[in-house]
Amino acid sequence: MARAAGEIEALIALMARLPGLGPRSARRAVLHMLKKRGMVMEPLSQALARVAQTARDCRVCGNISDEEICPICADEKRATGTLCVVEDVSDLWALERAGGFKGRYHVLGGTLSALESIGPENLRIPQLVERIKAENLREVILALNATVEGQTTAHYIAETLAPTGVSVSALARGLPMGGELDYLDDGTIAAAMAARRAL
Repeated sequence: MARAAGEIEALIALMARLPGLGPRSARRAVLHMLKKRGMVMEPLSQALARVAQTARDCRVCGNISDEEICPICADEKRATGTLCVVEDVSDLWALERAGGFKGRYHVLGGTLSALESIGPENLRIPQLVERIKAENLREVILALNATVEGQTTAHYIAETLAPTGVSVSALARGLPMGGELDYLDDGTIAAAMAARRAL
């Protein structure tokens, strides 16, 4: 297979580092951009340069924004007294896409992990405790992933927040809409059984 010129090959290698793109997908994406330089590549390079200069972590919640305080934290209508704690910004964005939560968020920046030497001091847990005091919160929803690390982090946070008196809840685990039992993994079925409710 013919190789592209040095700079183009370097761009393909950089694109291949992105999640969801392997070498072949990156090569196709770069070829598409090269064919549509004026419509795709130039606006994309300008947007990347702007975002590289302006993107920052929201100083309140940890979301990524081009302002010091993100639009969610700045929106007074979202000051509902409920805070949703997530592991990463991608989780916050997923919850926002779903549209089922109208309060504010707190991004931890990961989960506790003994193997990776990530302790409470490496996450935004102290800031969470401060927010509970400062914002007079009534409920904290732990929307952490259903992994060992996610659940360990959830238990640690629940214990840490117990003295504050704030109500702590977690997302329900279980069957997805349209899910058929035969196609689901054992953990999902077990979680759905444990989280059953009266009809």
